[in-house]
Amino acid sequence: MANKTLSQLYTGAFQKNWDGLVFSDYEGSDFKYSDIAKIIKSLHLFYQLTGLQRGDKIAVLGRNSAHWGAVFLSALSSGIVIVPILPDFNESNTNHIINHSESKLLIGSKSLLEKVDFEKSESLQTVLTLEDFLLHQAKDKNTRYKLDDAFTYYKENDLKKENFQFEEWKKEDTCIISYTSGTSGFTKGVMIPERSLVSNIVYAQEHMPLQSGHKIVSFLPMAHVYGLLFEFLFPVTLGCHITFLSRIPSPAIITKVFGEVKPHLILSVPLVIEKIYKKRILPTIEKPVMRILLKTPGIQNILLKKIKEKLTETFGGRFFEIVIGGAPLSADVEKFFRRINFRFTIGYGMTECGPLISYEAWDKTRAGSAGRLVDRMEVRIDSEDPYNAVGEIQVRGENVMTGYYKNEQTTKEAFTEDGWLKTGDLGVIDENNFIFIRGRSKNMILGPSGQNIYPEEIEAKIANMPYVAECVVTDRQGKLVAKVFPDFDAMEADNISTEEITNVMEDNRKRLNAELPKFEQISLFEIVSEEFEKTPKKNIKRFKYV
Repeated sequence: MANKTLSQLYTGAFQKNWDGLVFSDYEGSDFKYSDIAKIIKSLHLFYQLTGLQRGDKIAVLGRNSAHWGAVFLSALSSGIVIVPILPDFNESNTNHIINHSESKLLIGSKSLLEKVDFEKSESLQTVLTLEDFLLHQAKDKNTRYKLDDAFTYYKENDLKKENFQFEEWKKEDTCIISYTSGTSGFTKGVMIPERSLVSNIVYAQEHMPLQSGHKIVSFLPMAHVYGLLFEFLFPVTLGCHITFLSRIPSPAIITKVFGEVKPHLILSVPLVIEKIYKKRILPTIEKPVMRILLKTPGIQNILLKKIKEKLTETFGGRFFEIVIGGAPLSADVEKFFRRINFRFTIGYGMTECGPLISYEAWDKTRAGSAGRLVDRMEVRIDSEDPYNAVGEIQVRGENVMTGYYKNEQTTKEAFTEDGWLKTGDLGVIDENNFIFIRGRSKNMILGPSGQNIYPEEIEAKIANMPYVAECVVTDRQGKLVAKVFPDFDAMEADNISTEEITNVMEDNRKRLNAELPKFEQISLFEIVSEEFEKTPKKNIKRFKYV
């Protein structure tokens, strides 16, 4: 890995796969590597004509698309720092990111540009539309002519693959400033250096089963590093063909798109997987007859095999594995998937590690773990007994960020005095460096006799109960309360009225408490009428509800 650079990874990929398909917008246009190279070179020429230099910042605002990918690669190939902005950010956060990052150029989707306050931004000089690379706003009246010249040149002149290459970066150079919206509120601009990108990509090349020509569906937000790295940056280096979906789809859309594309590797967040389990599998296996049959020797194996085949087809039928990350997976879902020998694995990471901390292939991982520490990182648990006593997970290594942009104090607070990154997650490890996560340190609740209560574990149990869509467990004057948003679709399908739901939830509470130790038992199920606000990774923004 020491000898590889971003320039080598991408220059080689483009030249080797020049005439192969690289991007498709779902139900839209297809692009070869050579097509994307022409867009990249046209943008390079525009950057030069408008005076952009190495180290300057440009922002991209939009949902997953081929043009989004081209803009990102245009920065990565020219020494310009890219600032991806999540399309779900509100107007205030969007403008904060543009201004705080000192972005000079914004390329954004037409429908999202109304959020941008161009006149009040000191740094922002130009805004282009992402769909067609046309001028939206500029402070220099000659910008339109420069843009026309840049894109006309490569329409009229051939681009040969041997003349296309990515510029070199220094290992510690910041390539990306990633602003994320976490479960505890608005966070900082994470500076991801070249070494972190190379380390993550090369690890994926060495450990994930993808090859040139294989297909990927990109539906996680590209402005978040999990989807960015493993549905986009890594597959491009191999010669894969990526189909972009503009948003995280419903189970029905997943079935349709995955059935058509038949991806070879699937990345997902727990919410999508849990919805499919709850809507497609749980109603079947919860039937009284099925419960009996699933305990009957011989018959149970036949039924489990059929369930596995049906679930595999839901995701297109030819994937090597599904990698689940971004949040904890429900223990009940994981247990059932392992029972049917479903090809899935759980990974762990964070933006500050660009993102990978741990992963292991589906047939080598350990139940209940978030995978094995990746081989270019070190891990330690801040406890007296890291194998048994829960403590904060701390890491260091090639993947770790250089810090938070223009925020020295917060950067200092993120690391221990001896240089380990404090993840804020609690867990233990085993002798083979498999990581077992218990929860977030800031979410942990102290029980009446000093017991550690991890609300995420209780929430995972509640989420699989009848007519529960999602929930948050909180401490209220020494008692645990579960705020529950009901599954109104399931209620309607089963003719359950809003008046009846209170009794249903009380039954759920009693069933739950029968499974829990006394200090973890819930005193009240409090029904809420609106879905909880979430981060782009579909984690609930807990700070708003606890």
